[in-house]
Amino acid sequence: MKVGIYTLGCKVNTYESEYIINLLKKNHYEICDFNDVCDIYIINTCTVTNTSDIKSRKMIRQARRRNKDALVIAMGCYIQANPNLDMEEVDILLGNKDKSKIIDYIDNFYKEKKKISNIYIDLGTTFEDMYIDSFATRTRAFVKIQDGCENFCSYCIIPFVRGKCRSKDFNTVISEVTKLVENGFYEVVLTGIHTGNYGTDINTNLCHLLKELVKIKGLKRLRISSIEITELHNDILEVIKDNDIIVNHFHIPIQAASDHVLELMNRKYDLEYFKNKIRQIKEIKKDVSITTDIIVGHPGETEEDFNNSIDIIKEIGFSKLHVFPYSKRDETKASQMVQIDDKVKKERAKTLLMLSKELELEYMNKFLNKKVEVLIEVNKDGYSIGHTTNYLQVKIQDNIDHNTFVKVKIDSIEYPFCIGKIIKE
Repeated sequence: MKVGIYTLGCKVNTYESEYIINLLKKNHYEICDFNDVCDIYIINTCTVTNTSDIKSRKMIRQARRRNKDALVIAMGCYIQANPNLDMEEVDILLGNKDKSKIIDYIDNFYKEKKKISNIYIDLGTTFEDMYIDSFATRTRAFVKIQDGCENFCSYCIIPFVRGKCRSKDFNTVISEVTKLVENGFYEVVLTGIHTGNYGTDINTNLCHLLKELVKIKGLKRLRISSIEITELHNDILEVIKDNDIIVNHFHIPIQAASDHVLELMNRKYDLEYFKNKIRQIKEIKKDVSITTDIIVGHPGETEEDFNNSIDIIKEIGFSKLHVFPYSKRDETKASQMVQIDDKVKKERAKTLLMLSKELELEYMNKFLNKKVEVLIEVNKDGYSIGHTTNYLQVKIQDNIDHNTFVKVKIDSIEYPFCIGKIIKE
């Protein structure tokens, strides 16, 4: 039977979908493009914003229109947030538990010939084990090491749909990364809902994990998908300082560049703390790239807050901003606050997106006429394209094998790419 899978949202969803793909293949299902006419469609949904909700519903309806007789499965955060969802297009509804049991659900549906809805309100305290030894279409492999979040930021629905913090077994993580490296993956990304919280429930921590992972023979690059500034403790900074395998790029969400708004958001730091930690990182990692998430138009954000934040962002020196207009989520504290007009949010987002491009170009230009190492990920339109350790996207006018490291000299910038030539050694 043919199966098409569509994944929305974060790297955790990407990992979970890849696990499902591997599981389906082992059970003799054929994985096809989601846009093909398939026997089964799986939509792994997201609910972090209103836009995510809309797109999740859209992809579910597209699947049904593509094949009215197909089995349509909807799972993930949007479903978890809407346990009483009644969409005639859906045959199986799953939340954020039992994704690993997808084969059983498919078998039961065909046996019983009736709709299934199994959404656990309490997701428990045990990590749902998933293990991947290969990614079909990627050079960079993800490993999910953690699930859940208990920060309860005022704007965020995720603690309600992902549950309590829970961690993958320490030795299982080591084994999974080792196997991926043995199968040809030079770069691994550690991901989770609250990645920096890893281990607090199983008597270990992220620092201990990093120390062991960097010892794996053949691993060339280790990334952390995202980490909170409050979890970059001095012991982790020491590991970062002493290991070139840990890449020269960190995604550290600031969410607001205003102490007033940070307090409204229930974030666990102020700007002075954030700035001091970034200074520490820049002292131990030359030319490090620091990217961030920032929300505009959070309830209570004044014009003065926003204007001052622009200067703070420049002062910190991010290399890229991921900008999100605040999206009202039911059940969160911010949903009860006085909301800011959508037009204001869009204007503020537009301003920060323009600033992000300026910051990106400023960072990219630092590498003109410099030598960098690129891991080739894709060949397209006569170019080979890949990323450096600090996540510069580089295009080279040569046909270079996928998953190959090459030394390159950056000759020019054509946003969003650095253009380089191979150095003949």
